[in-house]
Parts: sequence; C-alpha cells; structure tokens
Amino acid sequence: MLYVDIPALSDLRKLNDVRADACVSIYVPTTPLTQDVEASRIEAGNLAKQAYAQLEAGGLDKRRLALLAEQLDDLLDDDEFWRFQARSLAIFATPDTIQTFRLANRLQSAIEVADRFLLKPLMRAITFPNEAFVLAISENNVRLIEVFPDLPPQRLQVPDLPKDATSAVKVSSLNNRTSLRRVMGSEGQKVRLAQYSRMVDAAIRPILAGRDVPLILAANEPVAAIFRSINSNPNLVPETLTVTDDRSTESEIAAAARPILDAAYAREIEGVRALFEQRANDRRATTDISDAARLATFGGIETLLVNFDEIVHGTVDEDTGAVVFGEEGPDTYGIVDEIMRRALTSGARVIAARKNDIPGAGSLAATLRYPL
Repeated sequence: MLYVDIPALSDLRKLNDVRADACVSIYVPTTPLTQDVEASRIEAGNLAKQAYAQLEAGGLDKRRLALLAEQLDDLLDDDEFWRFQARSLAIFATPDTIQTFRLANRLQSAIEVADRFLLKPLMRAITFPNEAFVLAISENNVRLIEVFPDLPPQRLQVPDLPKDATSAVKVSSLNNRTSLRRVMGSEGQKVRLAQYSRMVDAAIRPILAGRDVPLILAANEPVAAIFRSINSNPNLVPETLTVTDDRSTESEIAAAARPILDAAYAREIEGVRALFEQRANDRRATTDISDAARLATFGGIETLLVNFDEIVHGTVDEDTGAVVFGEEGPDTYGIVDEIMRRALTSGARVIAARKNDIPGAGSLAATLRYPL
C-alpha cells in the first residue's frame, strides 16, 4: 500500500511564500516496502549533510544551522515515519519548521539550498499523480480499485458500498417496479439501476474527496451510461473501460486501465501544446526564461509548462522580473521555480512535464494573456 500525502495547490502556495535564511529542499526516491526503505533513509541523511556543508560554507549562523540539523535529525530518527512510505519523499526544512510529503511519483534525488524552497518536482505530483481509481460496476458486482504506477492494485474497502443492484434496491429483479405508476420492463430496470448508481456514487464520494486523481469507469451498457448521468466526481475520464467484466481480477482491470490513464495525461499535454501553437501565431507564447520571468512578475502568463527534471539557478528581481543567471549556492535559487510561483499567484495554470513534452524541449513554455 502507498502511504501518500497528496499536496494541494494551497500547500504549494504556502510553501511558495516561505522565505528564510536557510530553506532546504530534499527529494529522495522511497519504497512502500518497509524492509527496503533504509536505503532511502540513508540517502536522505546524505543529502542533508550536503545541505549543512553548503550552509556552513555560506556563513549561516551556527545556532541557526544547529536548529536546522535538529529538525532534520529528528525526522531521520523517526522509525515510525520511515515505516510508511510511497515512491518519493519531499522534505522542506528551515531552522524553524519542517514539512514532508509522501508522493506516488518516482522522483529523482535532489537537494537545493536557498532562501526559498524548490517546488517544481512537487508540482509534478499535483499535475500527474500517475495513479488512478477504477470503479468496476455491473448489475451483479461493484469494486473500487486503486491503481499504482508499479505496485499491485488494491481493492478498497468502501463503507456502505452496495454488493449488487438487486440487494441495493431491495428487489428480486430489476425488470419491474411495484408502484402506483407500475413502471415495468426496461424502463423499470433503468429506474433501479439509477438508484443503485446513486448509492455507489454516494459511497465512493468520501474516499475520492480531495484526491485530484483520475477516476476510470469499467462498465458495460446500460450501467455505464446511467452511472455517468448521475456521477458527481469531477475527475471521471471520458473513456469507459469495456474489456473487463465481473470475472476479471484487479490486476487485469489495472492493466486494462493503464492505456486510458496514459491517454488522459497525453490528451492534457497535447491540449496545452496545441494552445501554445495557436498563441504563438498571435505572439502570445514564449519559451524564453527571461521573457517568462518578466511576464510572470506582471501577471502576463496564462498557462505555464515547466521541465520538472531541470534546475536553472540564478535570481529574479522582485519588482522588474529581470533574470540574473548564476551558479548553485545559498545566494541563488531555481529561476523556473520562481517563475512558477509568480504565475500561480496571478492565477495561471501550471503543469510540470518532461522535457520532450514541452514545446521547444526547453526549460519552460508559456502561453500569454497579451502579446509580447
């Protein structure tokens, strides 16, 4: 089982606002297998030592450095915390505070020391969590399955989830309905399936609440259309999984769902790329870091794609957005991270993507609210 702390945009905005004499961002790959997590713990400790060395070389007050070390050492020594992990761990520490997120995405090891946090990799977890829920529903059975990137899927125990349609609506058959209106046959069946679907939707709602994760429907007609008509989850993808049935195992359902999940992510990226091409014809798009920094400062970015695997160091002027590129160190930070922060503040849509998914295959690509 993955133990995840899914960051919300509100979490990202709060972290974006942090400024301190020492902000340490650590990303380390982890594993949900408790017996194998010690290597991740050691890696996190080694990255922390790198941070201490940078800060000591940069002249950080020794008392502040000791407070920071205490925060990280307490986390590293917490056996209970390290028992429950996902696929990556993000740690954000200052001498005064520490916050962690256990992520479903596999991220590369990284360490950044600055006066603010490195958040671009965390944005990837928000953009593409790389997991999904599958609701496998028929007249005779219903299952909610959580699908992970490279771990076995898990059937979730959902309180109040109906066993099947007939027991849910307390009839022996779906093909008739006793009432004053005497609804019979196929019409009665649809009425009962709608009642059943509403019960299922209500049962899974608390499980999915707050999880910005795709929901895939595995069903055949007429159940598929009826459930879609009453569904309340905003993350239900348009494609329906129809190649599985009640006899399919959770692993078979997860394997069949993977192409639908991949297609949903690809469709989102392709939509942004198409928008970029359209905006480029109107001079409302850029791949230039300096232009993007200036535009983000003045609220000019509409949509921003950022390369989550890359860190470009330097500084961005608070008032003008002017960029000065520099070497890694306590006096610099991730420029694209700062552009992302300013874009989010002005209400821009931000997506963390791989290099090849970004127009121009560079550090970023932005569509703009007005022409350059």
